[in-house]
Amino acid sequence: MHIPDGFLSGEVSAGTAVVAAGAVGIALHRAGSRLDDRLVPLLGVTGAFVFAAQMLNFPVAGGTSGHFLGAALATMLLGPWLACLVLAVVLATQSFVFADGGVSALGANVVNMGVIGALVTGGLMLAARRVLPRRRGVLLAVAGAGAWLAVVAGAAGTAVCLAVSGTVALGTVLPAMLAVHVAIGAGEAVITVAALSALMATRPDLIGAWAPREPAPPRIVALPQEA
Repeated sequence: MHIPDGFLSGEVSAGTAVVAAGAVGIALHRAGSRLDDRLVPLLGVTGAFVFAAQMLNFPVAGGTSGHFLGAALATMLLGPWLACLVLAVVLATQSFVFADGGVSALGANVVNMGVIGALVTGGLMLAARRVLPRRRGVLLAVAGAGAWLAVVAGAAGTAVCLAVSGTVALGTVLPAMLAVHVAIGAGEAVITVAALSALMATRPDLIGAWAPREPAPPRIVALPQEA
């Protein structure tokens, strides 16, 4: 899903760069008020995990391969805006250091692979918390759905960027992107659910405000003893 240099028009590159910069600006503002001794190391560990996981590819049908995106997992741990910040840092490092994604297309890659996925997952999670019981199974199901949607929505965003740039017709690129990324999204969902399951078993406190609220244990009230 990384768009290289030369595939986007100047207008699309500039427009997506403005959107990406706005999302990062909001994330930095939120970070200034939210970061504490618990969140700072979690931010770094999440970024390192997403960066490392994105370097590993898994095979998909038709001889293609996919890799972990991480937007949904970062959103579950940090919230959507800090997840945008983490993905922006990861994608910028990949672009400038490893030439994975073009520098001129960095804004589009941040929007498609970070902003869209984080906001889709965040919106889905907020909606689920309003209408569904806040339990472990529900959280994992929503996380898996959010991970799949993040990949599919990002692939659609990439196709739109290429089509608007005149690189390839939307009727050609959109079905091709979706056909592959529907399968990649399934792998993303499995990895996200597995990672969250491990965290909930060992460090449920890291899920923070996104965790389901377990029913409180019954209060035991001591009755006065008869004299």
